[in-house]
Amino acid sequence: MVYLIPTFLCENALSALPAYLIDAVEKCDVFFVENERSARRYLKQLKKAIVIDDFEWFAIGKAEKEVLASFKQKLKEGKTIGIISEAGCPGVADPGQLLIAAAQELDAKVVPLVGPSSILLALMASGMNGQQFTFAGYLPIDNRERLKAIRDIEAESIKKSATQIFIETPYRNNQMLEALLKTCQPDTQICLAVNITGPDEWIKTKTARQWKNEQVDLHKKPAIFLLKG
Repeated sequence: MVYLIPTFLCENALSALPAYLIDAVEKCDVFFVENERSARRYLKQLKKAIVIDDFEWFAIGKAEKEVLASFKQKLKEGKTIGIISEAGCPGVADPGQLLIAAAQELDAKVVPLVGPSSILLALMASGMNGQQFTFAGYLPIDNRERLKAIRDIEAESIKKSATQIFIETPYRNNQMLEALLKTCQPDTQICLAVNITGPDEWIKTKTARQWKNEQVDLHKKPAIFLLKG
């Protein structure tokens, strides 16, 4: 069995996590995690009495073949496995999907657990179309390619009346917003969802024209961008 265990989006925002996660954690024999140090700290925050060294630990890193082989071996041994990424839900804009695909191939039971997903929380609060939406992940870093990508997803949004959702590395957030305001049509809606579940969370939807009159600093702040043409 494989449990997909969500974690917090904002450090120490445990109130966004359901209590039943502890039950799943205590059933696990092995953890495959994006970052072992932070995952160990996270489990201790969930329950101080948990004995961290009772579990086997594997890091989901660049050595994908070796990690995948270990994962398959543990499944064949009948171990109960937990997968934890750095923020939010494993496999959704976070590592874990290769392991989950392997679990499906081996006909293992995969149990996704409820927890905060920045993508869905941002969409819920945006007021944009929640019936049709696309998650585009990271847009290109190259400025020319990025502007083209923005024009393309805006055109797609207008054509299908669908919401476009995407993300950026926090230290490039201001450049992303600048590119959006430079490229998008004045009436295109842009939602900025910042520090979701954190004490300074804010989620606002305005037109590109309106955002140009705002003073916004997104530097090094976790953010989700949404666009609706």
